[in-house]
Amino acid sequence: MNYLEFEKPLAEIEGKAEELRAMARSNTGMDVTKEAEQLDRKADQLLKDLYKDLTPWRKCQVARHPERPHSKDYIEALFQEYTPLAGDRGFSDDHAVMGGLARFNDTPVMVIGHEKGNDTKSRIERNFGMARPEGYRKAVRLMDMAHRFHLPVITLIDTPGAYPGKGAEERGQAEAIARSTAKCLEIGVPLISVIIGEGGSGGAVAFATANRIAMLEHSVYSVISPEGCASILWKDAEKMREAAEALRLTAQDLQKLGVIDRIVKEPLGGAQRGRKETIEAVGKAIETMLKELSGKKPEALIRDRRQKFLDMGSKGLAA
Repeated sequence: MNYLEFEKPLAEIEGKAEELRAMARSNTGMDVTKEAEQLDRKADQLLKDLYKDLTPWRKCQVARHPERPHSKDYIEALFQEYTPLAGDRGFSDDHAVMGGLARFNDTPVMVIGHEKGNDTKSRIERNFGMARPEGYRKAVRLMDMAHRFHLPVITLIDTPGAYPGKGAEERGQAEAIARSTAKCLEIGVPLISVIIGEGGSGGAVAFATANRIAMLEHSVYSVISPEGCASILWKDAEKMREAAEALRLTAQDLQKLGVIDRIVKEPLGGAQRGRKETIEAVGKAIETMLKELSGKKPEALIRDRRQKFLDMGSKGLAA
C-alpha cells in the first residue's frame, strides 16, 4: 500500500502490526495475536477519523492515488466482449484514451475512457492519462459510430487535463477538445459519464458532457488543478490547499451545484483500499443511469442533455 502524506500516522501503526506478525511467522513459539489485533483496532479507528471529513486538498490526493482502479480495470471487470478500436483516422492512435465496442449486462455499448497506466512503463506509454488531439478525435469517431448504430456511450474520466505539449497545440488541441464536447451534445443515444479519479479541465469536459454524470466519493472535477490555480491567482503553487477550497471541486460540492447527478460511495480509505467493491458500485450506478435513460427518443436525449448544461450555474455558489 502506498500511503498518502496525511496517512503517515496510519502507516506507522499498520507497519508495527505487520512487523509483529512477521516476527511471529519466523518464531513459531511467539504469540503476538492480542498485540497485533489491538494495533489493527487502533488503525481502523484512525482510518475512520482520517476519512470522516476530508478537506478538498486531501480529496485531490486520494483522487490521484496511483493504486486507485483505472479505466482499464473497470472495462475488464464490468464489460464483456470488449473490442478495442484504435486511431483517429487522421494522425495516430493515442494510448491515453482507450475505447471500443463492448457489452454491459448483455447490452451493446460503446465505452471510452482515459487510462493513466499502473507502472512506470505503462504510465509513459499512456502519457499519464493526458490525451493529445488524436485522442479526442478518436473519441469523436467512436461517438459517431455509437450514434450510427444506436449504442449507448459510457465514458470513464480520469485525467489531470489535456496534454499541453507543443506538438499537441500544433495539431489543434483546443479544436479537438471543442469538437469532442460538441459531439457529446449532438449524439442521439444515452451518454453516461463516471469520474473515477481526476476530472481535469477541458480534457474531462470533452468526455463528460453527458445526460448523467456520476462521481466517485473522493474524486475531483475542476476547471484547473489546485496547483495551477494557485500559481495563477497567488503566483505560489504552495497555496494549493486554499485553491482546492475555492474551486469547489469535490463530488459533494458539485452535486449541490447541479454539475453532477450522483455520488458513488467508496470503501473506507478510498477506492484503493477496496478496488473490487468500488468497481461493483460503479457498475451498479451505470446500470441505474442506463435504466433511467432507456426508451427515450434521440430528440429527447439531445434536448435534455443540452438543457442540463444550460441550467448549470442557476443554483449559484451559495448552494
